[in-house]
Amino acid sequence: MTERLEADEAERNGCRILLVDDDPGLLRLISLRLESNGYLVDTAESGEAALGRVAAQAPDAVITDLRMEGMDGMALFRQLRERDPALPVVILTAHGTIPDAVAATREGAFGFLTKPFDSAELLETIAEATGRNRAGAGRSASWRESIVTRSHAMETLLSELEMVAESDASVLLIGESGTGKEVIARAIHDASPRRNGPFVAINCASVPAELLESELFGYRKGAFTGADSDRDGLFVTAAGGTLLLDEIGDMPAAFQAKLLRALQEKRVRPVGAAEEVATDVRVVSATHRDLERAIRDGDFREDLFYRLNVVQFDVPALRDRPEDIVPLAEHFLADIQKDRLKADRIQGFSRDALRVLLGHDWPGNVRQLANVVEQACVLCRKGPVPANLVQRALRRDPTGVQPLAEARDAFERDYLVRIMRMAGGNVSEAARLAGRNRTEFYRLLGRHQLEPGDFKD
Repeated sequence: MTERLEADEAERNGCRILLVDDDPGLLRLISLRLESNGYLVDTAESGEAALGRVAAQAPDAVITDLRMEGMDGMALFRQLRERDPALPVVILTAHGTIPDAVAATREGAFGFLTKPFDSAELLETIAEATGRNRAGAGRSASWRESIVTRSHAMETLLSELEMVAESDASVLLIGESGTGKEVIARAIHDASPRRNGPFVAINCASVPAELLESELFGYRKGAFTGADSDRDGLFVTAAGGTLLLDEIGDMPAAFQAKLLRALQEKRVRPVGAAEEVATDVRVVSATHRDLERAIRDGDFREDLFYRLNVVQFDVPALRDRPEDIVPLAEHFLADIQKDRLKADRIQGFSRDALRVLLGHDWPGNVRQLANVVEQACVLCRKGPVPANLVQRALRRDPTGVQPLAEARDAFERDYLVRIMRMAGGNVSEAARLAGRNRTEFYRLLGRHQLEPGDFKD
């Protein structure tokens, strides 16, 4: 009896997973693995049937085979993304089709698993997709709490970053403006033995060339007009911690030799001082520029490049990790609600708004996304943020009109789902509401592979 109660509790607390595969044996095997871990599992043997199950049951995640007769996994994923951009979809693939699965993740699929699947990897992937392990991950890896991601590219970067953080090696972050390089730099600091020391950042492009030396190295009283007292530079301020040299590619050529010497000797000479001061900092650099090209053009010192580039991380652009767009937008919305006490008025994004967000290229990356979310929220009075406010923030017209046949099918399926929900799964009542005879209504349900039993309480 106790075991039955525990199983019931697991089912009540479990997430609902939809499995889609035309291999009944594999469906049974994966179902057993997930059900034994407390998940509620629905199955479908075709992509068409899966669309009906999703409409009726609203799963928390979908696992679909890539190669199926009729509607394949990619076509199913694209239709699911169109209907619910936030629904995590995991692609199940044979080794020969891994490149196709990788392409799917670039379009926004949550991830992929290879056949034959590994049970531990399956459970870990579904836990990540449904958010089961996020609270635990936050407690055991506090260094990455500020990084919101579902992207395999970012997860790979973070796993490598954690290993590198244990050393004092200089790190160079390469990536477009707005990709979050400073957030990554802070994560390196928080994952390192220097985490209890200061984290100090300076944008080298924003400081005039004549002031950069005094900002970084400090100065002594009387060194120049206005130097009324001694002042430590950032190399001293960040002692015991991490110093981020952001936009290092824009550092004036005249100062690069002085920076190289400071990094080599681990000592700096404040402006106007007779003696050098020892430094103890871990240097992380970041830039959106192609430094190797800058070296060829004579704008950046090759020896400084090698001193800074002990370990290099390429931070992916937001368009290369579209699966992060929705969780990032929701994260920014939550922050805005917290700051402005609008939590009782704004409830997430409408599906159309999510489609607009997913359809944008984001040349300004994460910074642009944060700005668009804030603009849309300022004008939103209540309810989900609508698509027109997102479009207004993006300053563009709506795009992406569906072909007529797809739009008609989508409308018919949604209409049938609403009618069946109203009728509680009673086909005779649903047919009466739709103004059709029972036989014709059954034919419509069959066309869209909707099962009446899925709509009963």
